[in-house]
Amino acid sequence: MLSAIGLRYARALVDVITASGFSQDPKQALAELRGIEAMIKESQALHNALLSPAVSPSRKRAVIGRLLEPMHVSKAVRNFIFVVIDHRRVHEIPAIVEAFDRLLDERLGFIRGDVSSAVELNADQRRELESQLSRLSGKQAKIVYSVNPDLIGGVVARVGAKVYDGSVRGQLEKLKLKLGSQAAAA
Repeated sequence: MLSAIGLRYARALVDVITASGFSQDPKQALAELRGIEAMIKESQALHNALLSPAVSPSRKRAVIGRLLEPMHVSKAVRNFIFVVIDHRRVHEIPAIVEAFDRLLDERLGFIRGDVSSAVELNADQRRELESQLSRLSGKQAKIVYSVNPDLIGGVVARVGAKVYDGSVRGQLEKLKLKLGSQAAAA
């Protein structure tokens, strides 16, 4: 579940990055945000300094500014991070990055989905499944795959709010319900 604060900040950045006439590649902005998130996560000292009320926002901006120089972070992302620092929302950066990723996908016409299969799917099966799910949703599907041996066979796909259950386990459950309702009616 995404935080309301993370969504608000992410939406503002998505609006800027995807505005007509803006020259930055949105995927590059996402990569930059992930780099910043990783940098803060990897350094406990940096993390503590950015969260500390004893360190002034101007000092925090100066430190982050120096750290971002070798990363060649765009001006828009750098300024965005400065706003996050000024508003004391550094602790929300992971939520902001996740929300930015999701909102960017929506804005660019992608839909996210999860596919569980009984066995690992090969590249051809994945391509076919993505093609079918894209056709069904009307948007380009971005799928995360996982293996769940409990399915016995087949796949379960969740795309947006829809669930497509093509698993053997799901078919057995449907048959069980059908037989149960027929037995109760007799």
